[in-house]
Amino acid sequence: MIRWLLAIVMSISMVAPSGATSRIKDITSLQSARENQLIGYGLVIGLQGTGDSLRSAPFTEQSLRAMLENLGIATVGSAARVNNVAAVIVTANLPAFASVGARIDVNVSSMGDATSLRGGTLVMTPLTAADGQIYAVSQGSVVVSGFSAAGDAETLTQGVTTAGRVPGGAIIEREIPMHFSQSSHLTFQLRNPDFTTAISIADAINTYTGRRFGQVMASANDSTTVHVKRPKNISLPRFVAEIERLVVATDSPARVVVNERTGTIVMGHDVRISKVAVSYGTLTIRVTESPIISQPLPFSDGVTAVEPLTDIEAMADGGPVAILDGPNLQTLVAGLNSIGVQPDGIISILQGIKSAGALHAELVLQ
Repeated sequence: MIRWLLAIVMSISMVAPSGATSRIKDITSLQSARENQLIGYGLVIGLQGTGDSLRSAPFTEQSLRAMLENLGIATVGSAARVNNVAAVIVTANLPAFASVGARIDVNVSSMGDATSLRGGTLVMTPLTAADGQIYAVSQGSVVVSGFSAAGDAETLTQGVTTAGRVPGGAIIEREIPMHFSQSSHLTFQLRNPDFTTAISIADAINTYTGRRFGQVMASANDSTTVHVKRPKNISLPRFVAEIERLVVATDSPARVVVNERTGTIVMGHDVRISKVAVSYGTLTIRVTESPIISQPLPFSDGVTAVEPLTDIEAMADGGPVAILDGPNLQTLVAGLNSIGVQPDGIISILQGIKSAGALHAELVLQ
């Protein structure tokens, strides 16, 4: 039987108010200071017989020959039979304001039929961005968290052995052109769009700039962005640092997130339900196969026959009917527990309450 997990997430505590306070730097990000994704194709060498089989992954053999030819080793007419090389895709995120010579972490994932990258070394791999330019070069030892052990009759695998990381394995070779210091205004993007939170951020910034600079500088453009004008006689990095430290009241809509695949339920603190009656029961069906073996008489020409015999038993356990009324999350969960609901039935009950119009929250199914 699948065990379901009920996770309840609240803003501060069970008795805390619906709103919470956070720094602006924790709930927003600068529009001009974002990361950029990098990708590259390379080879991992030094594997202990766990690399790609060159017959099943011809691109690995082609890449290996090309690398050797670039190193001045002729491979024309020779047959490659190595199994300690694997073709991989290398990905990384180039941070904002990253300078030439800085190091970043890279992720390495196998492309072919390699069984493990443990103990391998990523050879020099250029990393390009969406514009096709090379911004970093990666190389180093691959760190794999999973492991695999195999015998003649059993194989044990824990974690993923065909993907790993190279900590600090890429050196930045090109900077992304930015004109941050010359910007005339700033744009803060909310990580969780909400009109109430956007207005709170604008009000907090205006209160601060009015007291410090004597003018209003922020305006909420929509539920996601807040524009702030740049004041005079102050450096932009210092101004951003002062804005990021401001504390604002955050808000979010009432939402219940249900992942039916993993059985995870996450409820916000503002989830409410109207008075509703809920009955919960289970149906168990048991199927038993008891075949009957019929043996022929001795010295006869008969053959052994198998007659199937199936026994089907159904049992229905009806649960009690309870009245649920959830003015807050604590009473909602207590009401579900009062009728003895097991974790595997909470998802169905929430969907039923939503269909009945008694759940005053957004139900998100993943």
